[in-house]
Amino acid sequence: MKKKLVAALSGGAALMLALTGCSDDGDKKLDDWAKKFCDPAQAQFKKIQDANTAMQTADSGGTDSKKVQEADSKAFQQISDAYAALAKSLSQAGAPPADGGEESQKNAVNELNDLSKGYGDLKKQVDGLDTGDKGKFADGLRSLSDGINKLNKKSEQAFKKLESGDVGKAMAGQSGCQNQKATEGAGSVSPKK
Repeated sequence: MKKKLVAALSGGAALMLALTGCSDDGDKKLDDWAKKFCDPAQAQFKKIQDANTAMQTADSGGTDSKKVQEADSKAFQQISDAYAALAKSLSQAGAPPADGGEESQKNAVNELNDLSKGYGDLKKQVDGLDTGDKGKFADGLRSLSDGINKLNKKSEQAFKKLESGDVGKAMAGQSGCQNQKATEGAGSVSPKK
């Protein structure tokens, strides 16, 4: 029932985790900028990942729909809050000192705020699902996964632009963005159902 939902959610986490990579060189200004974003962002990446994990483990196959609903609702709120905090961190970091940096930063902040709002909307939707009927509940979760997929696709372009070239290399060199790579695969594990 939740396999598609979790797969869709891990796409959002993967989008954020795409800020990782390997880089040995870097311009001091870019490195300083990346540090301003990546250091505070690390806690938010962890919150997104923890929320995804909580949703994966909430449904062991025989879990009561109400408990699944509560876990998903809490996780959606946590993800919404984390994306809002990431938007604030990116905003506070300022534009990366690179060609097109201001536009890339502005677009990424807008996308993060949109993701925050989108996950807030998903929380409201999951809160409104009928837990008394397992079939209707499962159908509701399936429709939520479609919404998550749309959110993920919408945000990809702005991040690709932000993390391109030297800016991406500078971000990859920061531990706050790097540490997420080790746990990137965890988001794609689906619960048994």
